[in-house]
Amino acid sequence: MNPINMNMVKSVYENNQINKVLRENALQKNHAKSKPDDTNSTSNAKSSEEDKKLKKSADEFEALILKFMLDSSLKLEDSLYPQQAGGEIYQSMYKDMLSNELSGNFGYSELLFNFLKEREREK
Repeated sequence: MNPINMNMVKSVYENNQINKVLRENALQKNHAKSKPDDTNSTSNAKSSEEDKKLKKSADEFEALILKFMLDSSLKLEDSLYPQQAGGEIYQSMYKDMLSNELSGNFGYSELLFNFLKEREREK
């Protein structure tokens, strides 16, 4: 078994933090460019509400993708301990919670959200 390279883990973490800051700055710039005026406040409120729903759906889809990835890569079988009744249920619940917590941080949901917003604008 290969030992975990802590420098690599640190590098990945730092890159994720940098990307997060860059995404937040880009969102703030886009938000500043599109300041709502009084005439479109109700349509912007609707759009904002729809954006929240779309973002939530994109995050849920990313959680589903992560769940499939975790199911195939995270095998929690140990030969020292026998398989216990309900063990698969607890493992599934653990992977569900892990995928839900991780969703929104990998970038898949952001890509999907941006893609769907562009498609909506084209219509």
